[in-house]
Amino acid sequence: MHDKFSTLAICYNKTMNVLIIGTVMKDVYLNLDSRKESFEIDKHNTKWLNLSFDASEHFFFHRKSCLGGAAITLETLSRLGLDAKIIGSNLELTEDGLSQSPTDVYRYILISDQTVSYFAPSTHIVNSFTPPQKAYDYVFVDRSANLDDQAVDHLVSYLESNPRTTFALYLPSTHTPRLEFLAKIADIVFVEAASPKSSKLSPNHIAKSPHRPNWAPTTANRQPSVDNPTNPQPNLVDETQLFIYLNEHSITANNLTERLSPSRIDVSTHLSTYSTISATILGGIMLGFSLKTCLKLARANAENSKLDSTLSLTKLQSLIDDNSSTHDLELTATSLLAKPKGILAADESGGSIKKKFAKLNIPDTFESRRSYRDILLTAPDLEQYVNGVILFDETTRQSTNTGENFVDYLISHHIIPGIKVDQGLKNYPDSEETYTTGLEGLDKRLDDYYKLGLRFAKWRAAFEIRLDHQNHILTPTKHAVIDNCRILAEYAKICQDHRIVPIVEPEVVYDGYYSIKQSAAVNAKILDTLFTRLADLHVDPKACILKTSMVIAGKHYPAPSTPEEVGYATARVLKDHVPPELAGIVFLSGGQTVEQSTDNLAAIIQNGPFPWPVTFSFARALQDPALYAWNGNNSNAESAKSALLERLIANTSVL
Repeated sequence: MHDKFSTLAICYNKTMNVLIIGTVMKDVYLNLDSRKESFEIDKHNTKWLNLSFDASEHFFFHRKSCLGGAAITLETLSRLGLDAKIIGSNLELTEDGLSQSPTDVYRYILISDQTVSYFAPSTHIVNSFTPPQKAYDYVFVDRSANLDDQAVDHLVSYLESNPRTTFALYLPSTHTPRLEFLAKIADIVFVEAASPKSSKLSPNHIAKSPHRPNWAPTTANRQPSVDNPTNPQPNLVDETQLFIYLNEHSITANNLTERLSPSRIDVSTHLSTYSTISATILGGIMLGFSLKTCLKLARANAENSKLDSTLSLTKLQSLIDDNSSTHDLELTATSLLAKPKGILAADESGGSIKKKFAKLNIPDTFESRRSYRDILLTAPDLEQYVNGVILFDETTRQSTNTGENFVDYLISHHIIPGIKVDQGLKNYPDSEETYTTGLEGLDKRLDDYYKLGLRFAKWRAAFEIRLDHQNHILTPTKHAVIDNCRILAEYAKICQDHRIVPIVEPEVVYDGYYSIKQSAAVNAKILDTLFTRLADLHVDPKACILKTSMVIAGKHYPAPSTPEEVGYATARVLKDHVPPELAGIVFLSGGQTVEQSTDNLAAIIQNGPFPWPVTFSFARALQDPALYAWNGNNSNAESAKSALLERLIANTSVL
């Protein structure tokens, strides 16, 4: 029996061909302005947006028209070097992109405030299937396909007449009984679902269907894959069918899962992404790659392609190469720093949150900590003000009040989850100075965090400024600076090696008796040492974020620093001592009051422009109003969420 999945010998001799069944659409993307007014309210108190497109009231920008539906599948497969054709269409990929052929189906996609709405014909065009004279290596029923009974009968007859043809099918979340029947006889099935558990269809449900023809491939005939020609790939498909489950956030097949970037809404809708993913995986299988590699190729294509241009096989392979994975890291770093948003620090360790709760006599229990984190992470419209949230390990394994894991919840709201990975401070022998622990076993922890969906990490080193009797700087000593910066650099390198964006945080603790000039000198010395050590270890600065203190006089200094002084001194130190290649800078509030941190942030921004993005990553300056409003009483949850949002609005407004 011919093995339809063993393409190694074939692909060296001829280009594999595939016939696509589906509808070519014209997608018109309209990125709308943020609409705050011009709503009409009906008798049910429901708001309806006035879409008159009156230029005096409403405008759109970044209009983009491109071919969608089956055209995305055609382009993706063609860029992988495969011979692809849509039945009934002359559309083909040229050097300038897809040839613009007339299409009867238009779909308008409106994007506003990170929300997507679709306007599409209510009646779908029915796709006919006239059996071709030639035998194709693969036939793929695309996501856009709408088949009637006659087309299904013709397709089944064609497959029975061509037993060497591999049959692949895309099964949307809402599908017809015809498609469900075809799923019973398909070799490869793409299912819109998070996992087999969330879908009614899986190999266990339908593999033994009496409708399944005798031309199904079996594991006995598999050949080695291109990934490793000397070893067979026993996990490519189950005995009869390969089921691939995909949604906006992950791709799962067998026991393999690839997490997708949390937010692609500004570049592509999830419908276009699904088409790109399924076509890339199908193309990878046709080229003989292992299933693991196919999923990685699909993730890279979904995260990096543009509306009218998916990526070539060469580009995709370079993106998934473990030795050149910094592109993904740079993309994550850029997303974390996108204005006008910041990063919420909600990563207090067990000891820190215990102290916070103790001040308000709140019991420090697993449930009280979960309830507090639920307030912070499920505040309405949080995604409008933060790009990422730094979590503590315990929080990654807790769930919202509705039972959804916090990490999954953040991803579903287009917020990138991160993790605090240092394990606290320890004193040097016979010294008041500290170093940060946690390097041991860090690589294993990062692998686990990556699988959970976490994409960046944070490591804090703490420096306290102490003066001698002559007002000379006594600490931090040269040894403490060099050693802590070495540890920060080693942490950053390990992070990047494990596909995690590092945030390096050398905090000058806002305490003590010292001037703003002395604060500037210490900050400058630390930054010089840190970036020297990062360069020594070849840490990619474009995939690394600095979380830094503001340059400010000590809390007990008799002349408190004004926002103007803080803004000027901080901007000058950063411009003089931070390399321009760095991905960006986020500020910690470091014990400042709520208002003080916002005023100082505004003053720093006013001393721009800067060669890198600058934003905030506050903890107490954002959380304290919410903590005090909650006070351990869940009946105050909504008031606490409002208090958090008030501080987020205040800080994003200065950006």
